[in-house]
Amino acid sequence: MKNRKQLWPLTLVLLMTFLSACSSASQEQGSSDSSGGANDSAKPITLTMMLSGNKASEGEDFELETLPRLVKEKFPDITLEVQKLPDDQYNTSVRTKLAAGQGPDIFWIFPKNSAGGVVDFAKAGFAADLSDLKFWDNITQGAKDDMSIDGKPYGVSGGIAFLGAYYNKELLQQVGYSEFPKDWPSFLELCQKLKEAGITPIAMGDKDPWVIQFGMYQIAANTVYPDDMDFDVKLQKGEKSLTDPKWVETISRYKELYDKGYVVKNSLGIGSAQSAQLFIDGKAAMTLTGTWDYASMTSKGAADFTRGFSSLPGNDSGKPVYVSAATSAGYALNAKSANLDAAKQVLNYLFDGQSELFKAFVASNSSISVYKGVTLEKELFKEVNDNYQQTGNSVYFSNQMWPAGVSDVMQAKFAEVIAGQKTTPEEVAAAMERKFRELWKN
Repeated sequence: MKNRKQLWPLTLVLLMTFLSACSSASQEQGSSDSSGGANDSAKPITLTMMLSGNKASEGEDFELETLPRLVKEKFPDITLEVQKLPDDQYNTSVRTKLAAGQGPDIFWIFPKNSAGGVVDFAKAGFAADLSDLKFWDNITQGAKDDMSIDGKPYGVSGGIAFLGAYYNKELLQQVGYSEFPKDWPSFLELCQKLKEAGITPIAMGDKDPWVIQFGMYQIAANTVYPDDMDFDVKLQKGEKSLTDPKWVETISRYKELYDKGYVVKNSLGIGSAQSAQLFIDGKAAMTLTGTWDYASMTSKGAADFTRGFSSLPGNDSGKPVYVSAATSAGYALNAKSANLDAAKQVLNYLFDGQSELFKAFVASNSSISVYKGVTLEKELFKEVNDNYQQTGNSVYFSNQMWPAGVSDVMQAKFAEVIAGQKTTPEEVAAAMERKFRELWKN
């Protein structure tokens, strides 16, 4: 997929949920054939699945409804129990449950060094080695590498995620824009024109602190990395610092959006769901989030308008726009599950490339597929995906290369900026650097 880094964020993100259910104490499956077919032991097995994400606002939810139903049709003796809970609950609970031997059979895992990532969970002995799954030749190498340690995969990515700006085309047209700006000065001009027209430029739900990452990483992709793609490698070696002028500039640019009143008032009192509602109701021209929010961003609100999706142009005039792109979170298996073979059957069925389950997964997945041969179906993401595919100008979400906890400090300190506490970009960067050095052990 060209010579670019594909590492997963965040946070992300974003937007994770969790199943509070214990690993089934059912008898172990007798068959180790994980390619398909019914459970040879003919003894009922209950698999538990812990996920992050929001229930689909319209139609059948893939993980909560479609997946258990189609797994049951394929494997009559396997019952899959799935639950989704909010991100913060998932992140604080999944490790505790796994450590106590009460974790789910299947759970959500992030790439690389992310909080709840493969490096963390594999080293802790929570995630099973998935080398023997049958579909790896159909997964792009970058996505496999981001879920691997020492050449062994411990998770299956759901796809590639983009951060970007969802925008209301009609509101932009009202102030004279038929296309989305392609550099930072032009973006600021757009925001100013929207504000002068009485239109809220950007809705953000900063009450949910992880949302702060969604703008920050996009600006960093265009400020920190284009001239130094190995910045984070040097950071880990102690050759670079998060107090670097490029990171201070990144934080300063994001701060500018708040200082100039381009972000909805009282964003610290607005959650991500409320922010999404402001956008779909036509009360804000833009919101910054990722491809994973496709369903909520395109759902019907009080206003009828045409959606657009573009990278936030944190770049200087005359410079190319870099896409903020990263391998998405995905599925892992509990290394201590009593039903590991059955869980592998489910993953092999899910990623077989031809079944009704695979087709349903592709149709419901808001990420850009990392399964070879699957074409982009969501036209909304075409502009960003074309840039990503054709130029190779992309950067991973920064926190994938940081120890878990650094992004939390970034969010907390920048929240002080939003609240008007006179915290400077230099102070935000210094706090990030201190936390990085405190936590980086490699």
